[in-house]
Amino acid sequence: MDRTLAADLARLPDLLDATRRAAADALATLDERAVLPPAGKPLDPEPLPEHGTGAHAALAAFRARWEPRLSASAGPRYLGFVTGGATPAALAGDWLTAAHDQNSNSALDGAGQDLERETTGWLRDLFGLSAAHSGTFVSGATMSNTTGLAIAREWLGERLGVSPAEDGVAALGRVRVLSGAPHSSIGKTLSVLGLGRGSLVPVPTLPGREAVDPAALDRVLADTPGPAVVVANAGTVNTVDFDDLHALAALRDRHDFWLHTDAAFGAFAALSPDHAHLAAGLDASDSVCVDLHKWLNVPYDSAVQFTRRPDLQARVFQNSAAYLGPLGDHPDLVHLTPENSHRLRALAAWFTLRAYGREGHREIVERDIACARALGAALEEDPAFTLLAPVRLNVVCFTLAADPTPARLTALREAAAAEVFVTPTVYGGTAALRAAFSNWRTTETDARRAAQALGAAAREIA
Repeated sequence: MDRTLAADLARLPDLLDATRRAAADALATLDERAVLPPAGKPLDPEPLPEHGTGAHAALAAFRARWEPRLSASAGPRYLGFVTGGATPAALAGDWLTAAHDQNSNSALDGAGQDLERETTGWLRDLFGLSAAHSGTFVSGATMSNTTGLAIAREWLGERLGVSPAEDGVAALGRVRVLSGAPHSSIGKTLSVLGLGRGSLVPVPTLPGREAVDPAALDRVLADTPGPAVVVANAGTVNTVDFDDLHALAALRDRHDFWLHTDAAFGAFAALSPDHAHLAAGLDASDSVCVDLHKWLNVPYDSAVQFTRRPDLQARVFQNSAAYLGPLGDHPDLVHLTPENSHRLRALAAWFTLRAYGREGHREIVERDIACARALGAALEEDPAFTLLAPVRLNVVCFTLAADPTPARLTALREAAAAEVFVTPTVYGGTAALRAAFSNWRTTETDARRAAQALGAAAREIA
């Protein structure tokens, strides 16, 4: 064994303790650190060392070279994208995931698969899905959407008497994928699956909304008979708008289509009694995407994909090799996603669900919603800003009241970046910003600090 590697093995407990202290220091300073450090000159890459100096030296080098440049994305005022943190239990679970280093895809070493299935059962219950849905872990919402729409592609083949998994996507002919306000990952998914971005057919939305107009969808489906795919939204990324899932499911009485619902973070509305109606009807979907490193507050990367047709799922992703388990009625996880191997990412989710239960995660969701409303109310009172949409759940979509150009909004973001991080968007043709609340640490004090920082930045750029 390499001498440096052997020395690290001999003092592994000390190394883990030093790493623990470094992690604790980083987390303890989240509230004081700049949310987004100033952009400096990019570091020149260092050459690969010929001779290592050991893990303690590597830790010291990381803390000196890279740690000061990392954002405080685990903290309470990182409101860009839809970014959760990692609850204490999820962090513990993730550390143990690395320590046990399981590849949980095969029944030949089955405990990991069993743990994942228990966890997806808990998540299914959390989101109000019935036992008709089976779930598998994937890396994020994009891969969840990709898996769901790959199953939909095979369903199209089933309806037409072919199998794209065996015969290729050309066997399907022209495919229509209909949606009102699809996330950008849907186009990427269609490209990856060979259906093409051009297969995405935009459907009119309700006036002033991002929710699809069910009557318009009815007309578009009637225009070209034959099987299709409908991508519904349970929480759009700009304004957290929800399609009427009950109304969309009812259209299947007259039209033949697969209903895939992108509920990346909107599914968590089901946890709040005051907002559960938004996600009502999610169970009627044929496939569902939920991103867990958003509002479940587990570390990257983690998402789950649910479907009513695991048989089609296995037809798409089956992998034939002597060392892999058989398909059978309950196929190994290796037959259900694009990955032949994946870390036991379910463990972090299992830990946080086991530690805090439904009530603990409901409290996180409801507190984040309250924070979003507090920020929205503060910005409405500030004449420098205009809200572009009501605060329906956990996202505030806003812009400058005067001259909201991309350049001025960039200047605003940069001026406020030490205190709050928000991300740019375009809504209704207007350049805008959005603040998404999904971190377990965030309080209304943070919402007030964010509002003050944004207001000060607006005055500064004026």
